[in-house]
Amino acid sequence: MAKICVITGKGVQRGNHVSHSNIKTKRVFNPNLQTKRFWLEEEQEWITLKLSAKGIKIINRIGVKEALKRSWEKGIIG
Repeated sequence: MAKICVITGKGVQRGNHVSHSNIKTKRVFNPNLQTKRFWLEEEQEWITLKLSAKGIKIINRIGVKEALKRSWEKGIIG
């Protein structure tokens, strides 16, 4: 699976390590992704999502069903 949050769309960013002598080398900033299971009451089943910490907070605030619907509308999940 890709390193992308299914709710927020956060993914890998690229940048530079900058040393004391100002030498730049490429590096990768990975998102804070967690694998989390949620119970869907309507379908009576568990779903597993790969979420960022912000995505978990959004689901706690608005619910799994609504968060997945908004993510679908924004085109993050297809």
